[in-house]
Amino acid sequence: MTRVSLIIDTDPGVDDALALMMAHQHARVLGLGIAAGNVGLDHTVRNALTLMDLIKADTPVFPGCPVPLVRPSGENAAQVHGADGFGDVGFADSGRRAENEHAACALLRISREQPGATLVALGPLTNLALALRLDPSLPERIGRLVIMGGAVHGRGNTAMAPAEFNIGFDPEAAHVVFESFGVFDLVDWEASVRHAFEGVRFDAWLHSGDLRAAFFSRVCAISRAWNARLGRTGVVAADALAMAVALDPGMIIESETRHVAVELEGDLTRGATVVDWEARLGRPVNARIVLKVDTQRFAVLAAAALGAKAA
Repeated sequence: MTRVSLIIDTDPGVDDALALMMAHQHARVLGLGIAAGNVGLDHTVRNALTLMDLIKADTPVFPGCPVPLVRPSGENAAQVHGADGFGDVGFADSGRRAENEHAACALLRISREQPGATLVALGPLTNLALALRLDPSLPERIGRLVIMGGAVHGRGNTAMAPAEFNIGFDPEAAHVVFESFGVFDLVDWEASVRHAFEGVRFDAWLHSGDLRAAFFSRVCAISRAWNARLGRTGVVAADALAMAVALDPGMIIESETRHVAVELEGDLTRGATVVDWEARLGRPVNARIVLKVDTQRFAVLAAAALGAKAA
């Protein structure tokens, strides 16, 4: 597998943490843009710094937008990730400081200095949308865009029933991004649920892994309990799945290329991802929707990032 160069925008976040460990295990990470989303920006920046300390990475951390572009979001994901985003474990503050450069500006600068990198968006798309408004030529310098977001059949995970959290947190930002890039890879919430890790197998990785596994075992407890209350026995790792697709696109077994838009209005549907499955709208395709991946290749990448081996 070729070692790719990544620019990552994220809102850490439990599954973001696993994705970031995967990125640093298997790729060259040029920078982390940080958004508000799972929890507030103060927490997500702090969590990014905590994780960089853990894995001893000198990756620069760039704080981004503390709020969505247009409307305040009515919810966060503290019930899944903990009030601090990292399972309410209570980690000490990092000795590092975040960079002074805004995430949107850093994204533009890095894309000019190192064109052709893969951009991986794991959280709300606020920073990316702002970067596009500052410089609409950004897509010309990005080799590939992978987005974790959406629910392509309307089975979302927010109070707006069809909407997935990342897109629903800032629908206007998602609209800007979806309309600006040619074709991007979309790894949606429904695919994440279908590709959940079997619980016993994941626990074996946590027990046999290194300090990264010990860390993740602590931060994921609230998340796993929340999924268990919903009847999910496996470990849903949405951001990790998107990162796996970014690291190893050859693992994609099944996909569909369609036009995907974002619903910006509606008391029940704001933030929904609307897929033109039958090409009725006459609009250009903009998304390769990832439907199925090689689960063993996914497992190998995730287990290695925990210091374990996938059985």
